[in-house]
Amino acid sequence: MSAFTMCTIFGLSAQEVVWQKDIKSSTQDFLSQITTTIDQQYLITGSSIQSNKLQKEGSKQNNGYDFHLVKLNQQGQEVWEKYFSGNNHDYLSASVSTQDGGFLLSGTSYSAKGLDKKEESKGGSDIWLIRLNEFGDELWQKTLGSASDEEARSVIQTTDLGFFVAGNVQNSAKGYGSKDVLIIKLDKDGKEISQLILGGKGLDEVEKMIPTRDGGALLGIYSRSNLRGSKKTENYGEGDFWVIKLDKSGKVEWEKDFGGKADDHLKTLALTSTGYIIGGESRSERSGNKTVGIEEGTDLWLISLNERGEEIWQKSYNFKNRDILMGMSVIHSADDKSSKGILLGGYTQAEGRLETDDETFWVFYLNADGNEQWRKHVKGESRKREERLSDIKLNRDGSIILAGTSAEELGKENWKIVKLGDKQLDQLIEKQDIKIYPNPVSEYAYVEIGFDFKEADIILYDMGGRQLQTVKTKNKVTKINTQNLIQGAYLVTIKTDTNKTANAKLIKK
Repeated sequence: MSAFTMCTIFGLSAQEVVWQKDIKSSTQDFLSQITTTIDQQYLITGSSIQSNKLQKEGSKQNNGYDFHLVKLNQQGQEVWEKYFSGNNHDYLSASVSTQDGGFLLSGTSYSAKGLDKKEESKGGSDIWLIRLNEFGDELWQKTLGSASDEEARSVIQTTDLGFFVAGNVQNSAKGYGSKDVLIIKLDKDGKEISQLILGGKGLDEVEKMIPTRDGGALLGIYSRSNLRGSKKTENYGEGDFWVIKLDKSGKVEWEKDFGGKADDHLKTLALTSTGYIIGGESRSERSGNKTVGIEEGTDLWLISLNERGEEIWQKSYNFKNRDILMGMSVIHSADDKSSKGILLGGYTQAEGRLETDDETFWVFYLNADGNEQWRKHVKGESRKREERLSDIKLNRDGSIILAGTSAEELGKENWKIVKLGDKQLDQLIEKQDIKIYPNPVSEYAYVEIGFDFKEADIILYDMGGRQLQTVKTKNKVTKINTQNLIQGAYLVTIKTDTNKTANAKLIKK
């Protein structure tokens, strides 16, 4: 355990850093996302120039940015590291954990066919998708694009095991403005099912996409567009939050616009028990349909919507200077019928006078109604001159993972990943002694243990009491192989070193 300090709105309090992982670099590395895997491990994704390593190997040398992935286990130790290289710059924007334990990567590629890239460029920059298994081995890849410039922004898996890929396209012949939103629906094998371009007369950029409970998607767009094109809502100011709900086939169900007279920039979205939370930065005073003002510089602006996109509440928060929201997680009740709170993560960029905690990761916790409970600055084991959070994830055990870049000088950004234990959040998480998913299972199941232990045995019995397999584990979530089981019901028993036991039924389909 490392000691570290954080500030709260109630004064100073000590808090627990469970671990910190620093991934060093001599170049300007970009960190885009943390993806929590189905077995509660972590995939850290971004873009790096791997010049030192490649020169030593004498292979795949391109001196450009490559997709860079590092998988960490629950203790913060590296499981594997992978690079995917084209012959030009390739920037990894987004990843999603798939239901089979693997991943789909989505990035922007300026590369032609060659090295790891198996398909020719479509012209300009394209969207490059790579499907991986849990070990980081490639299963398939696709290059999506046209003669225009496409850029990847977000990717989700849908309830039919296919995918929605969201990105932007510039000056497209099929588009409406200088930059439009591009949505592509794929089946589970990467075959394109449909394509949709959304935009008004101006610039529209998709920032985030999340899956909805009905198999569709919610898009969060930064819009500087007027009515015209596909846009049915008028902007209130310089830049607005534009929110679009797609059904499972990829068709628009509804759209909403939120903004004041100045610039409001949507950054992230999250699912609640009653609808959605939309979050971003605002420079607008009360105006348009913005009912809250700003205190100083750029403030955080959150809007709670129901499932039809109607406003429930909106709130504004301030750290001073330019407050940048980078990630958001919602704590749900065990039955998923209520939301208990909202966790936000970001950093404050210095504008004008320098505040003590500018360029430092912060965590911000609100109750379900958007009322502030606490805020903390997270310095970890070390504090560099410039630290910018890229993403935040809340784990099922109440711990928090923060990932971002840490630099003493511009152009040498290390990746900094901090796992934070929080007793306040831990008490809000409803835990089950044993949880099995997916259940019914076809090939592999994940067994999650809800109480503390150092070592446990997971034992699988048939309904006649015959022991079929035993797996030893030190992890809270463990993968078990059920491929050889015949259809029917089985019993999973956990026995730990602390003499705790738990049982659950597993159904093999």
